[in-house]
This record gives sequence, structure tokens and C-alpha cells, in this order.
Amino acid sequence: MSLLSYAVRVAEDPADRELCFAVRKEVFVAEQGVPEDLEYDAYDAVAVHVLAVREDGVPLGTGRLLYGAAAADKVGGDLTLGSLGRLAVTQEARGLGIGVALVRAIEDAARALGLAAVDLHAQTHALGFYERLGYEAYGPEYLEAGMAHRGMRRAL
Repeated sequence: MSLLSYAVRVAEDPADRELCFAVRKEVFVAEQGVPEDLEYDAYDAVAVHVLAVREDGVPLGTGRLLYGAAAADKVGGDLTLGSLGRLAVTQEARGLGIGVALVRAIEDAARALGLAAVDLHAQTHALGFYERLGYEAYGPEYLEAGMAHRGMRRAL
């Protein structure tokens, strides 16, 4: 089975959300050492989650979009901005364009909600990835979950 046979969709049901959480546990908790109590939060209940899944049902990647009141703290109170976060692709699936497909799906969801731009907190090693997708870094570097990050934004 080729890893290239996958679909990206909004996670609509609890089973899809569990697949999203499984990817996050593999990438952020197991691989990067983020404590589980930091990885999962109250925003998970209100976020739009996207999921990349292989034809046989194996999850390959995920990301989430916060908007409205849920995003306010992350975007300086500007309710026209969405907040992209928790973008993760499993090790086996990296380099196949899945991360790009997930970001574009989150942007599509943001457009559908009438948002003007998407904001994110990028791990510094991922700045180039997001820059290639049209995001611009702003502000100083800071630590989040013990890792260096920078704010980035892309107008829709």
C-alpha cells in the first residue's frame, strides 16, 4: 500500500478525533516529549480538527483550527484571525506533502468561517515550511512547551 494514497478531511466524528489525538500522541508526546497534560486541552472540544488518513484507515497527520473566543488569547483578541495549531505528521509520512495538504485544509476551514487570516505558533525548525506556504514570521522567539517558537501569519 502506497503512503501516497491518502485523503484529508475535517474530523467530524469521535472516531476521527481519536485518530487525530493518536497522531498528536505519537509526534508531540512520544517523539518530542511534550507532557500529555499540555498536549490536550479544553480547546480540543471546540476546534476544527483536520485529519490525513491512508486508504486503509491509518492516520498520517492532523492539525486544528481555533476561531472566535477560543482563538482570542492566541491572536491578541482579533476575532478575524484563526489560530492554526497542533500540526503533526507521523514520521513514516513526512516529506510526502501531507503537512501542506493539512495546512491548506485548515485555511479552507478558516475561509469558510469568514476569517481574514490564519495565525500560528511555529516551532523554529518549521519556519521555512510555513514560509513556503505564504506565512510571515513576526515578533521575537519564545519558548512554548520548552521548545523555541515564533509567531507567523498568513492573510487569506
